[in-house]
Amino acid sequence: MSSTHAAVPSKRGEVIVDQVSCDFSGNRVLHETDLAVEAGEFFTLLGPSGSGKTTLLRIIAGLIDFTSGSVAIDGSDVTHLPTQQRDIGFVFQNYALFPHLTVAQNIAFGLKIRKVRGPQLAKRVDEMLELTELGALRDRHPSQLSGGQQQRVALGRALAQRPRVLLLDEPLGALDRRLRQDLGAEIRRIQQESETTAIYVTHDQEEAYILSDRMGVMEAGYIRQVGAPREVYSSPNSGFVASFLGETNSFAAEVVAQDVTGTAVRAGEFVVTTSGGPRLAVGDACTLSARPEQIRLSADLGSVPAGYEPVAHVTVTDARFFGQTIRVRLADANGTYLVDLDSAEPIPEAGAPAVMSVRTRSAVLIPSS
Repeated sequence: MSSTHAAVPSKRGEVIVDQVSCDFSGNRVLHETDLAVEAGEFFTLLGPSGSGKTTLLRIIAGLIDFTSGSVAIDGSDVTHLPTQQRDIGFVFQNYALFPHLTVAQNIAFGLKIRKVRGPQLAKRVDEMLELTELGALRDRHPSQLSGGQQQRVALGRALAQRPRVLLLDEPLGALDRRLRQDLGAEIRRIQQESETTAIYVTHDQEEAYILSDRMGVMEAGYIRQVGAPREVYSSPNSGFVASFLGETNSFAAEVVAQDVTGTAVRAGEFVVTTSGGPRLAVGDACTLSARPEQIRLSADLGSVPAGYEPVAHVTVTDARFFGQTIRVRLADANGTYLVDLDSAEPIPEAGAPAVMSVRTRSAVLIPSS
């Protein structure tokens, strides 16, 4: 092995959750869960309230007892270690800053607990002030800071001890939408520059898309799907994941053919081709899921655009200009649908008949539950 290769530091902070479950007052809130987070990765736990995402985060942190399973960090079992011995940083939604301490003193607090003193302490605090871009505010108190600045102080304090893993529990939840976007980008920058593994909890899909290398979608105490944001959005494995990660259109369907190139399903009077998906037998009932941006409208079957397949005859119920898109709502005897058209297209009139067509092989096949 060359000396150049040996000098490259290896990333740290691999987290392995093995068959972890948790009961509260006799009720199971987290079912047997497996999760592997790679060292240096930004991993998001995404789900609605009560899905188990914060419970799982706090189990990794050692903040709550759990019923079964184990947790390991960098190959070492930390299941029975107290929080302070797990080498983690934790950022809460309310930031938990000390109001009587300055920015610099808040960042230094954990280092002092670990007996870091003198020039080493000053150097580390300066590094964190630079990383979080708070140098000019080092002598201010939390009450003199904006919400976004307080969030960066909490981040700097958590990272000052060079933790193997940074855990973040909805740290942007109390901020307005624009500030969440800006600070989300800041969190990602700081995480990458510090080369720290991050596990982030949110119920906001947009945050998850912007921040994550990978994400796990949770529901009712289960991790339903894990993957890169684009993969999970484009190829959901269940109706819940499809609907939770944005708008989708669902069509009752039946498998009519399947081979290595994809699956053909019948939805009403039409046959639509999907790519990949689960192996199903001919005749199996399923659901065809298509995102609004993958659908086009035409006046009749003869004007379906090339590269699209008709999926339903519908009636326009509402159409609104949304800036970059025209949001059109439609209906037929089986349900209601949503389509996003390019803003340059004509706005359809309510009551007008139309044919919905879906981009070939863009719809996703979801087995019936």
